[in-house]
Amino acid sequence: MNLKFLDATALLEKFRSGEVSPVEVLDAQIAQHDSVNGDRETGINAFTEVLFEEARSQAQTAADIYGKARKTGDDTALRHAPLLGLTVATKEKHGLAGHTLEQGLLAHAGRVAKADHPVVARIREAGGIVHARATSPEFSCATVTHSPMWGITRNPWNVTTSPGGSSGGSGAALAAGMTTLATGSDIAGSTRIPAAFTGNVGYKTPFGRVPGMPPLSADWYRGDGPMARTVADTALLSRIMSGCSSIDHGSWGPGWKDEALSPFEKGLLGANYRDQRPDEALSGLTIGISRNLGNYPVAPSVAAAFETFVQALTQAGAVVLEIELSWTTERMTETTFSHFGHILAPGMEAEMAGSDAPTAAYTDRFIRDAKEHAANNSLVASLGFDARVQAELAAAMASVDVLLTPTNAVTHLDAAGEYLDGIDADGKHLGHYWEAHMTSPFNVANRCPVLSVPIGMSDVGVPVGMQIVGHPFEEEMVFRVGHAAEKVVDALRVMPVWGSHMQVG
Repeated sequence: MNLKFLDATALLEKFRSGEVSPVEVLDAQIAQHDSVNGDRETGINAFTEVLFEEARSQAQTAADIYGKARKTGDDTALRHAPLLGLTVATKEKHGLAGHTLEQGLLAHAGRVAKADHPVVARIREAGGIVHARATSPEFSCATVTHSPMWGITRNPWNVTTSPGGSSGGSGAALAAGMTTLATGSDIAGSTRIPAAFTGNVGYKTPFGRVPGMPPLSADWYRGDGPMARTVADTALLSRIMSGCSSIDHGSWGPGWKDEALSPFEKGLLGANYRDQRPDEALSGLTIGISRNLGNYPVAPSVAAAFETFVQALTQAGAVVLEIELSWTTERMTETTFSHFGHILAPGMEAEMAGSDAPTAAYTDRFIRDAKEHAANNSLVASLGFDARVQAELAAAMASVDVLLTPTNAVTHLDAAGEYLDGIDADGKHLGHYWEAHMTSPFNVANRCPVLSVPIGMSDVGVPVGMQIVGHPFEEEMVFRVGHAAEKVVDALRVMPVWGSHMQVG
């Protein structure tokens, strides 16, 4: 039994029975960190800060609570703490009171969070143990994870490559067995991209479902979400993170303690779907597929993994329908960067005002590109771009229950890559390297829930991910299909066993 990689749902059962203690799991993951995390230049380098001593005390407290429940037969305390004893690596931007909140920016060196981010507060209240804080690029504005402040974060599957970004530290920590659960954020794919590159599951919740921190929580492209190694674990953490908060006026929906939870939300592990065969879970559904969303240049080994999965899904009894989208990478860049130029780029400049600290080249490039697009397109024009994408997606999905499409068009990004002049992908030069990811259209259509699940391996030894896109606010559907997809992939035996894939340690 490899405790480092054991699923959260399995661990909770073993904690209850006494077969495994939260202290044992934490110690195994600390030992793994000490063995494989390495340094900021050549190691996996997934964390900005570790809180191991505090975590050990919390793990022992959790073990004592489980022990008391077994002795007395009263599990009330366990029902009030659904993450009790589980380790959670939180993205550094998800502030932890009294600890740094630097976002990788030298201009923010030494800045300390005054209060817990709503996501962190909910995890801790539910009994989760925040034992480490995960790296990101500066201001989470890149799809690689490196910065002058924190160094280079590398992908445990292939350490010459990036885990992706911006939630790269979270993805790398999960893939390396240094945490059980992790948090991410997503404004153009920043949870789904690293989840895909590291063989994990990442979830972009519908806008507002998970509360953020004002004022940028009002940006309708953004969101915070969970990352884990399985669909069930991702659903578990999503359940805890979700729900209306007085901190974020745009947040909505019931939280995990709310009596108004639907039957699905009360058991967001989706046990009824998790225990079904794929043909049972998919019965009555029509699954839409798009291989390239229009003209995204999908790498051959990514395309092959997607095709293998679609064929297996069809053989499992799914009704599959190809749908057409006329999107281009160029139009999607104009749409998204016009938006960023009116909101995120000015916000970044305001955050760094008055500091002469240097920034990474990708940060400078992001701000410049965004401002140039905003200069050419008003905010009203940007809203028109969004509306067009949303309408096209709604029309394309009118006859299907979900849409399946690759998460990343490319097999990988280089660990230290800057990509200031774009990227070459499948024989085509893309003017901006974000065009190598097929994620941002669904931030434009940000009421749609999107789950990224691993479906195979690329020809460079990096996992391939697939997005499951739902209709606006239909969270149950993406998890229903996600559980079925996981079973199809397991049957294909295309993913290495966790713990057998490490290039380090």
